[in-house]
Amino acid sequence: MTAQFIAPISPASQLSAARIAAFAGHHAEQCLIEVVAETGSTNADLLARVSGNGRDSGKDALRAPTLLVALTQTAGRGRAGRAWLTAPAAALTFSLAWPFASPLQALVGLPLAVGVTIAETLADFGVEVQLKWPNDVLQGGRKLAGILIETATAPDQQLWAVIGIGINLSIPEKLQEQIGRRTANLPAAAAQDRDLLLGSLLSGLAQNMWQFESEGLSAFVERWNRLHAFAGQQVAILDQGKTLHEGKALGIDQIGRLLLQTDGGSNPIAIMAGDISLRPKEG
Repeated sequence: MTAQFIAPISPASQLSAARIAAFAGHHAEQCLIEVVAETGSTNADLLARVSGNGRDSGKDALRAPTLLVALTQTAGRGRAGRAWLTAPAAALTFSLAWPFASPLQALVGLPLAVGVTIAETLADFGVEVQLKWPNDVLQGGRKLAGILIETATAPDQQLWAVIGIGINLSIPEKLQEQIGRRTANLPAAAAQDRDLLLGSLLSGLAQNMWQFESEGLSAFVERWNRLHAFAGQQVAILDQGKTLHEGKALGIDQIGRLLLQTDGGSNPIAIMAGDISLRPKEG
């Protein structure tokens, strides 16, 4: 094995594509890595490049898996177009554009596989987290990270998934009030070297995207259920604030639906992810 020199930790205000690549290792050697100081949305930027609507469609068109990291996002988005509120240096915000040979319908469970990847990577840093269906990462019951996956087809008909991830590092008190709920922050020790953390996440994502492509969600179901934040708990499924279902959360099935045992029901019902929310039931 050839020894590889990795430069010392870069300042907190900077990120190094070279160091991220070094830490990601051979699993992500086909990935391009770009770091920008500020952008509106890393997801929107990569989606524009997939469709050929980037600043220079010839130059910027995606040719390989691409990780885009922004020190600051000014127009980050969550599910259903909700704003992802953050502040400069308060969160780690990045997107990974990944090409898939699978048909679009095969990507339904991809957010769950990405959640598993984040949780397993953070565990290597001594950070234990749980997963909230369908796309949140929790620590101590509070949101630590969110996932937004969008898809687009390139002019050559290649299907791309753009995987957006935001991990809270140090959310100011005033911003938490604006968000409307308390959030979790990544422990300082885990965030000390952000290049190392990003490289580790990229390595895990690359490995698991290959596995998802070849095996589908079935390779992640048991792993997700072990990390289920509300396993065996009473929860409510909401749609725009209206309760659709209540019952005991059992876990996910082979296609990523949440299995819910309702009161009086003989068999669990399966909930598809959409513009709905899961909340622990009060009382």
